[in-house]
Amino acid sequence: MTAPFATLDEFRQTLEGQSGPDMASIAGAKERNGQLTKPPGALGRLEDLAIWYAGWRDTDRPQITAPQVIVFAGNHGVCAQGVSAFPPEVTVQMVANFEHGGAAINQLAKAFGAKMDVHALDLEMPTQDFTVAPAMSEAEVVLALSTGWNAVDPASDVLVVGEMGIGNTTSAAAVAAAVLGGSAQDWTGRGTGVDDDGLARKTDVVARGLARHDTSDPLEALRCLGGRELAAMAGAIAAARTHRIPVILDGFICSAAAATLEKAVEGALDHAVAGHLSAEGAHAKLLDALGKQPILSLGLRLGEGSGGALAIGVLQAAVACHSGMATFAEAGVAAG
Repeated sequence: MTAPFATLDEFRQTLEGQSGPDMASIAGAKERNGQLTKPPGALGRLEDLAIWYAGWRDTDRPQITAPQVIVFAGNHGVCAQGVSAFPPEVTVQMVANFEHGGAAINQLAKAFGAKMDVHALDLEMPTQDFTVAPAMSEAEVVLALSTGWNAVDPASDVLVVGEMGIGNTTSAAAVAAAVLGGSAQDWTGRGTGVDDDGLARKTDVVARGLARHDTSDPLEALRCLGGRELAAMAGAIAAARTHRIPVILDGFICSAAAATLEKAVEGALDHAVAGHLSAEGAHAKLLDALGKQPILSLGLRLGEGSGGALAIGVLQAAVACHSGMATFAEAGVAAG
């Protein structure tokens, strides 16, 4: 389905028009969960995940057979400020690595049977340095949102979006600060591993970006401070809801992109869960602001969708237990 918007206002209207979970499916899943051969609540959060998933798949007995992982890549003009430990050329090199199956996310997608797609967004044209100008024009951010929207396979049944873009933790920190409040210092971390001087420089860059732009509108914050890959992730997350596809959020950068949707339209992330808590310092604060409890906490800070992809396995397990277990009546077991 082609993206149904051509402006940021139309994108917001699309978010406002999206439907919620199917309450009948949730009720049926809860009823089934209460009849399965286990003590009440014995599978802990797996039960909650299965019921949540059922509500977005419109059935009380869902299955997961077609996960999709999409990695979006973009380059950032703000890298000219020396905010990363790696040069922008690495973005192009890593895209080639994804395409040849050599990255961590390739292995994780394969491990959980996920289709993986890679979209490089105008790598030869980095966004503007947001300390001197908006990162993107409206046409550019809408194109990136549309790319993300159109990248979602309507036949998939769970979506993970990841990113690659040298400098994008700087953009993510700026976006998070703009839409969630607080100072640059609250949200800026070491990203790829900058030293103390690099962290101070990066924090100053974020502060200057926040001071320069009016980001009271979350979608304007995405345009002025974000990157093409952040916008594409936001577009894909929004499209997934239209297709009734549950989403597993990845780390700090993905969560910052997703936050622009939630702050633009309350409830826009009800179809999403947090795959993991990353080692990027402000991720916990970001997830707390979104009301998302991470499924995993393994000290990851890679990006690429890696933590979200790992959580596919947990969600698959939750759904398999919910839909595959026998009820007490079917098993001939006394319910007590």
